[in-house]
Amino acid sequence: FQLAIDSVNALKPDFVITGGDLVDDALYSTHERADTLYRLYKEMSAGFDMPVYNTIGNHEYYGYNAKPAVDPSHPEYGEKMFENRIGKRYYSFDHKGWHFMILDGIEKGDGNWGAYVGLVDEEQLQWIRDDLEKLKPETPIVVVTHIPLVSIMPQITNGPLYAENHSSLVTNQQDVLAPFRMMNLKLVLQGHLHALEDNNLMGRTHFLTGGAVCGRWWRTPDNSPLQEGFVRIDVRGDEFSWEYVDYGWETGL
Repeated sequence: FQLAIDSVNALKPDFVITGGDLVDDALYSTHERADTLYRLYKEMSAGFDMPVYNTIGNHEYYGYNAKPAVDPSHPEYGEKMFENRIGKRYYSFDHKGWHFMILDGIEKGDGNWGAYVGLVDEEQLQWIRDDLEKLKPETPIVVVTHIPLVSIMPQITNGPLYAENHSSLVTNQQDVLAPFRMMNLKLVLQGHLHALEDNNLMGRTHFLTGGAVCGRWWRTPDNSPLQEGFVRIDVRGDEFSWEYVDYGWETGL
C-alpha cells in the first residue's frame, strides 16, 4: 500500500477516490482486530499528498459474519464502524464542473445469500433523486460504488447464461440508474471483482471496474496480465480518458 501511495503522490492528481475494501477484514474479525486495521488504514492513507474520498466496501462492515457473533446493538456494528472512523457511507462533491456521487452498495444478507448482498437502500435512492434535482442536466456525473452496477465478468468466467450470486453485483441496479436517464452520467467507477473492464453502454456511460491495489490479494503471479494497480483518470472539459497503472509491487511468484 505504501508503494501505491508513493506512486500516486508522484503523479500529483487533484484527488484520490478509494474504491472500498480499505481493510481486510472487519466483516469476519474481532472488534480488536478491526479496530487495529482501521487505525492502520487511517495512519497510512494520511500519507497521500492530496484529498482522499473514501468508498465503503463489504470488508469495512463490522460483525456481519464474525465468530463469536456480534450483537447488532453494538455501537460499531455494520456500517457504523466506517462512519465512526472514516466518514459518511454515501455523499457527493463537485470538482471543476464535474459532480461525484459516492454510494454504499452493501446491505446485510438475509441468511440465504451470505453475510452481505449488493443493494443500494431506499434511503440512498431517495438521496440520489434529491441530489440530482440540484444539477443541470448537462453536468457530467461520476458515480462510485464498491460492488459493481454492471459487469460482464460473471459471464466471461462462467458462461453467457450464468446467474450471478447476490453479493457480486448490485441487485437493484435498475432502481439506482433510473434517476440518471435524463442526466449526463459519464462514468461509474466500480471495484469488488479484482478485475479490469470498461463497459460502454450506448456510447454514453462507461462502467469501469478498476482492478485492485492488492491485485489477487497481494499474490498476483508475475506473468498475470493484470498486476496490482490502480486507475488514473484524466479529464479534459467534459470528456475523460483512463489508464491502469502498475505501481511496481511484485510477489516473486
